[in-house]
Amino acid sequence: MTTYAALLRGINVGGSRKLPMADLRTLMEGLGHGDVRTYLQSGQAVFASDDGDEEFLAAQLARAVEERFGFTVDIVVRDHAYLAAIADNCPFPAAELEAKQLHVTYYSAPPGEDRFAGLDPAAFLPEEFRLGDRALYLYAPDGLGRSKLAVELSRSRFNKGLIATTRNWNTVLKLVEMTGS
Repeated sequence: MTTYAALLRGINVGGSRKLPMADLRTLMEGLGHGDVRTYLQSGQAVFASDDGDEEFLAAQLARAVEERFGFTVDIVVRDHAYLAAIADNCPFPAAELEAKQLHVTYYSAPPGEDRFAGLDPAAFLPEEFRLGDRALYLYAPDGLGRSKLAVELSRSRFNKGLIATTRNWNTVLKLVEMTGS
């Protein structure tokens, strides 16, 4: 069995698309997944599965959420090795930064550097971003809520055709820990 993290985009935010974590755990167990655990209320679940197809697992869970809760949700599923590599390969000095300053956007597929060609990084300094393996690292010294670069990067032209979901550095590390145990 492989341990995965399911990253659900945009649930339990602002009173809409409510999905209680206990119900999510029950739903995932009903799909045959083992050792299901959730983290926080913002859409992270860790589970074990014999199925090695992350896209299938994400689509299966998305269908089940829609059938059970009546709304669609974008989901990215990644295994422990991938999550650990994302944390290990951070291009910013993560150990020296506050967790609120560093974020990772996980993509359903590689976004490609060409998507960001028209973006002038100098216009957003001291904020910065770097691309990784199906991920984007964002350094926002004043936090995500005040980040002009985060707002720009969330525009559809940068994410068209992809599922994109962002987590702060504390959550990135917690998911590595949870999928590794």
